[in-house]
Amino acid sequence: MQPRFLAFPQGFWWGSAWSAEQAEGRGNTGKGRTQWDMSWDRDPHRFYHGVNTDITTDFFHRYRDDIQLMKQTGHNSFRLSISWARLFPQGDGEISPAAVAFYRDMLQEMNANGIKPFANLYHFDMPEAMMLKGGWENREVVAAYVNFCDACFREFGDLVFHWFTFNEPLGPVLGGYMEDFHYPNVIDFKRGVQVGFHTLLASALAIKAFKTHQLPGKIGIILNLSPTYPRSEHPADVQAAKYADLFYNRSFLDPAVKGTFPPELVDTLRRHDLMPQYTEQDLQDIRDNRVQILGLNYYEPRRVKARASAVNPDAPFMPDWYFDSYVMPGRKFNPHRGWEIYEKGIYDLCVDIRDNYGNIEAFISESGMGVANEERFIREGQVQDVYRIGFIQNHLAYLHQAIQEGCNIKGYHLWTFIDCWSWINAYKNRYGLVSLDLATQQRTVKKSGEFYKALSDENGFYFNGLYVDF
Repeated sequence: MQPRFLAFPQGFWWGSAWSAEQAEGRGNTGKGRTQWDMSWDRDPHRFYHGVNTDITTDFFHRYRDDIQLMKQTGHNSFRLSISWARLFPQGDGEISPAAVAFYRDMLQEMNANGIKPFANLYHFDMPEAMMLKGGWENREVVAAYVNFCDACFREFGDLVFHWFTFNEPLGPVLGGYMEDFHYPNVIDFKRGVQVGFHTLLASALAIKAFKTHQLPGKIGIILNLSPTYPRSEHPADVQAAKYADLFYNRSFLDPAVKGTFPPELVDTLRRHDLMPQYTEQDLQDIRDNRVQILGLNYYEPRRVKARASAVNPDAPFMPDWYFDSYVMPGRKFNPHRGWEIYEKGIYDLCVDIRDNYGNIEAFISESGMGVANEERFIREGQVQDVYRIGFIQNHLAYLHQAIQEGCNIKGYHLWTFIDCWSWINAYKNRYGLVSLDLATQQRTVKKSGEFYKALSDENGFYFNGLYVDF
């Protein structure tokens, strides 16, 4: 096959993403405790190799050097998060001047080096004081969050390119109330529905506050979306896929972009007595304050089939009362993370946004491949992660096709920049363009980091066909 050059639109955002809790470390600003400290106190055995969030990648102390590494790996943009617990150690009350100074200096440094800051305002890091009030189950916490957002717009509005209210708001619902991997680790879908509703309300109210500041950038939300594929065209399989898509994609996508909830979802929640508490004003605020830009996190597809067995009526309600997961024979698979690799899913996702969500301005806000024991691939002091280069190229080929077909996609952000701490799994799987030595905090650019620099400089790459050796 003759290589062909895939050129991306002028001004395309090349970069990566991570969060405050996963990269900053505690620092010395008097940062408040978060839900992860609470989880560590209660269940330290759940944290891989006993590594918590005290140090992580120590970006707090190393951000000037790390921003130079961003330039060295081709970044013209970068998504970080602002820690609510750093800015307001108790979640509300007095703002921390030291935290404001830290973030202003760091954001100025990024801008001075030609890197557009994308600021996310919540990435799974509830302040402990707010968690003790019930977290997103409590309306008071919604008000405190909006106050935090308003402070961020005021203090950093001149330095941030685009804003995002939440990263993967489905995550705290899944982890905290359905699948037992986030604090508070309860199994109660109705409480999870309330958390989801209050999160969407908080996002809308933050957007409402943003509008009052008349800032130059846009504000949106970042959603983890997995295109849903039925096992077959059998009507029962198709219906199963419809329900999976409803619960896991459209539940947040529709209200965020369209301002309304899918009627089928509302009917299903009513049927099982799972409706949240809300007011008509809440619904009006969600309708009136929709996102202006959409971040798309894509890692894997969702494949489902009709249920093969009856539901236990005494078991707690879960969405999979309506479907079973399906493992497609012959799938490409990342054994380290346990996820299917299906590059065409990124194309299908973009086309769905184009056709069903007004072709809203969007970008790939996360895409990445976690691999364990990457030391195996060190040659002459560098991780030779050709598998990651192939993964990126394959996805970008489909993304390029989507853009050529009219999808309004403005950028691609990889997860992640430097190997960072992951929820519970710590540093088990490495995702970075830059490797991290945990003992010394030494950073070394991987082979993929060199590729990413060339990709950004050339605003495209020569494509030889799908890389298959994962």
